[in-house]
Amino acid sequence: MVRRPVAWVVALVLFAEALGIAALNWFLGVVVDRQDMSLAGLDPDMMSTSSKIGGIVFGLYFALCGLVALLVALRDRAPAGLGRVLLISAAVVHALLGAAAWGLVGPAAFLYMVVVLALIVLLLMTYDGRPEQPADAGSGAAPESGAGGDGSPVTPPAAPTAP
Repeated sequence: MVRRPVAWVVALVLFAEALGIAALNWFLGVVVDRQDMSLAGLDPDMMSTSSKIGGIVFGLYFALCGLVALLVALRDRAPAGLGRVLLISAAVVHALLGAAAWGLVGPAAFLYMVVVLALIVLLLMTYDGRPEQPADAGSGAAPESGAGGDGSPVTPPAAPTAP
């Protein structure tokens, strides 16, 4: 199966991105702090602090998304609830960053963002919500006590009516 390896790769990529985003924003905050120049009258200390805080928050967001992907890989089950929402939002973030990266950074950054987007979407789509079939599902055995394969009661078909 391709599901677990994709989940492992997505987890590793998101953890690496979390570290990279946090480090990049921290570095930019240090640069702004050492320049001691204002941008349109903004306080340089405020810009430095907000860059560092933004990097930490964004890094924690990607780390949380990586944790969701790691749990998917360990449990081999689809993400549910908040985890699914986090992975969908990470896919949207990568799509938007990819669109901006083409013009600001270049095609290589765009390609990286699209590959990560594709991995996240593949992770979400391979776990399509259908339960795994047991090994003896193809044996043709009748369900027990009038229950269908999903546990719901089976109703017999209606008797044909005579004309």
